[in-house]
Amino acid sequence: MQRQNTEEDMCGICGFTGRRQDQKAVIEKMMKSIEHRGPDSEGSFCGGEITLGFRRLSIIDLEDGQQPMESADGSLHIVFNGEIYDYQELREELETAGITFRTHSDTEVLVNTLQQYGEKALDKLRGMFGFAVWNEKEQTLMLARDFFGIKPVYYAQIGEHFVFASEIKSILAFPGYKREVNQLALEQYLSFQYSPLEETFFKGIYKLMPGHILLYKDGKYKIKTYFQPRLTPGVCPNLQPLQKQLSDVLEDSVKHHMLSDVEVGAFLSGGVDSGYLSAASGADQAFTVGFDEGNRYNEVSKAAEVAKKAGLKHHVKIISKQEFWDSLPDVMYHMDEPLGDASAIALYFLSREAAKHVKVVLSGEGADELFGGYNIYREPESLKAVSWIPFQVRKAIGRLAAKLPDVKGRDFLIRAGMKVEERFIGNAYIFREKEKKQILKNGITGPSTQEFLRPFYEEIEDSDITGTPETTGIKTKKSSRRHPLQDMEKMQSIDLNYWLPGDILQKADKMSMAHSLEVRVPFLDKEVFDLAAGLPKDAKIAGGTTKYIFRKAVSGYIPEDTDGRKKLGFPIPIRVWLRQDDWYQMVMEMFTSREAGQFFHTEKLAELLKDHKEGKKDNSRKIWTVLAFLIWYHRFFV
Repeated sequence: MQRQNTEEDMCGICGFTGRRQDQKAVIEKMMKSIEHRGPDSEGSFCGGEITLGFRRLSIIDLEDGQQPMESADGSLHIVFNGEIYDYQELREELETAGITFRTHSDTEVLVNTLQQYGEKALDKLRGMFGFAVWNEKEQTLMLARDFFGIKPVYYAQIGEHFVFASEIKSILAFPGYKREVNQLALEQYLSFQYSPLEETFFKGIYKLMPGHILLYKDGKYKIKTYFQPRLTPGVCPNLQPLQKQLSDVLEDSVKHHMLSDVEVGAFLSGGVDSGYLSAASGADQAFTVGFDEGNRYNEVSKAAEVAKKAGLKHHVKIISKQEFWDSLPDVMYHMDEPLGDASAIALYFLSREAAKHVKVVLSGEGADELFGGYNIYREPESLKAVSWIPFQVRKAIGRLAAKLPDVKGRDFLIRAGMKVEERFIGNAYIFREKEKKQILKNGITGPSTQEFLRPFYEEIEDSDITGTPETTGIKTKKSSRRHPLQDMEKMQSIDLNYWLPGDILQKADKMSMAHSLEVRVPFLDKEVFDLAAGLPKDAKIAGGTTKYIFRKAVSGYIPEDTDGRKKLGFPIPIRVWLRQDDWYQMVMEMFTSREAGQFFHTEKLAELLKDHKEGKKDNSRKIWTVLAFLIWYHRFFV
């Protein structure tokens, strides 16, 4: 067996099963393709039936945390991407059990926790992770991905070899894989703006889903679920003690996420989530991006207010239209799969700026999904205004409204005549089924978005059980009442299980890792989730305010106007730029290209673009979703 660790200038893992004469050369090629994830060092392990590779960004135990690493008894070999925030507590537990340690790294704690407890070790972890562990005695491989999907893991069966990696491009480097576009992924992508499927855009390459483990032995594998985020809303007559409890658990999570042997900074927008993290963490530096297209697309001044109050050194990057466009091929390369979320490009520049100064940043992903922060979550309340009208009548009105021109109030009438399972697929709903059929050359070959999500909706409907914990603010007690999920909580559940890992966390990981920057997300902590899952609806949306109890819990850390500010998202001026001649011409060229003609009716794409430029419709999100796919396709296939 061969072990090698060489010093070079986050983390990325890769590997494969089975013997090859060129094991060393293949793993080096796979590691090279994800060098950006770990510029500090690399390591490989070439055993008989397993080959492991690792690229490292040094965060904890800078000198001794080299990987691959083995357990104390030598039976397990691990490569691990992420951070275990309770590793010090776990280490004390293992030392009490007689295990001795050679390093101070969380990796050594993780591999020995797995050696001690097996699969049950996952219940003890508090952190973000994607790891592979080889059991030499049993000749088995286990892959695992964290609770919410913060860190990615991909896998494929290529010939006789089972191959895995942190990024798809590492698997593409394995000999024998033939690239082919997954048509089913494209169909779902056009609606979701990301693909929610397990099989990626590359046929035969799959992503391990959040909260899942994969067990491989003797050429076969099985996948098991160990965690799935489920809301268990209770009732709460008094929000005051619950507010204090939330404040305490958030502070504890931030404290654990600041654990590092290098400086930790913070991403800072003008909103409450990042504002709280920047102020509460004790970070010294914060990073913001904006666009020179007016106040609507620039929150720099609002972020500066938070930075000033918190005493932070504030770094600002203004992104020009030209550099935004020029970055698109690199962004899609690092994304691995198409993403129709234009804020990924802003995050690319934000990460690049932060990486000039720090190795680690805190970011506010997850707060909106956990605490009810999206404006769309208020929709069920607004629809109550017409709830007195029989549903069948509302449905008929909605069908008539769909035939009207795009005027104010039309969408409200349409949505009022639909059940939440019909109208909500997540925060993005780009192309409807009829629209997809019109633009796709091969039509629709797979299920509709509603058909795809139906099993999940049915599952959460069936999970409403007697004995749901009733939130009292300090403790939980069993309630004899049934607490079915309301429409808003069903929407939250969709976003927690699909939108969050498919869009939000995917771009956070890929855009930061493109610049060797680690992003930590304190809101997506197991302890925080345990409290948030049981929050009653009135604690999330009250008086038309989103994230009501969260805003109350963090209000002491941020300026008063930030506390009550409306959710803006990450505003990007693509609707403006797509109406300007230079972008219009470049996009039209791509929409009428030979590559576009392989997948789309190009005359329909041209019509979308022309109508947008002439101001007939705002087609910017539809245009951008198609454009992102074409740029991705050109980068990986042409």
